[in-house]
Amino acid sequence: MHQTCGIDEAGRGPIAGPVTAAAVIFRRGLEPAGLCDSKQLSPERRAQVETQIRATCLFGIGWAWPYEIDRLNIHHATLLAMQRAYHALMRRPEARLIKDRSLTLVDGRFCPRLPTTAQAIIGGDRKVPQIQAASILAKTARDRFMTAYAGLDPRYGFERHKGYPTAAHLEAVRRAGRCELHRRSFKGVRAVTSRDP
Repeated sequence: MHQTCGIDEAGRGPIAGPVTAAAVIFRRGLEPAGLCDSKQLSPERRAQVETQIRATCLFGIGWAWPYEIDRLNIHHATLLAMQRAYHALMRRPEARLIKDRSLTLVDGRFCPRLPTTAQAIIGGDRKVPQIQAASILAKTARDRFMTAYAGLDPRYGFERHKGYPTAAHLEAVRRAGRCELHRRSFKGVRAVTSRDP
């Protein structure tokens, strides 16, 4: 009997920070309550559901960093983060036992190259519980990283906008220049040419 692995990402749209992916398999008979697309949940509710997912599921988190996004482009960097999430999941002993009996469903139009059967599902974060769980884990992991980085470099307010191109963020980039988290190939960052790190 197949077990379903769901993969989703967070962070394609920001001009700063990594793109983050998660891969999730439910343990037999256990499905976290309150699953839906992470964008439909408040930060507080996402944190509550994340706790349930981490307690009841097998999961892996993968990252692609700004320099990789600039080198590969955001599409290929997203697939790389998904690959890394899948392999992080499969390093867990329980997951390795079911690797050959798992079907991997990926949110979106494209699948990363994986050593298993995989299928892209458009709107998967609205339809597939495992993808919904992955969506929540990817979003909370990325938000946590951006908030922690804001403590190291408070110039940009990453804890508020998580790297998305808000007016306040773009103004901070114009004022302070870009930092190592900024995606140099993205519009809004390319225009800043002075005071580069």
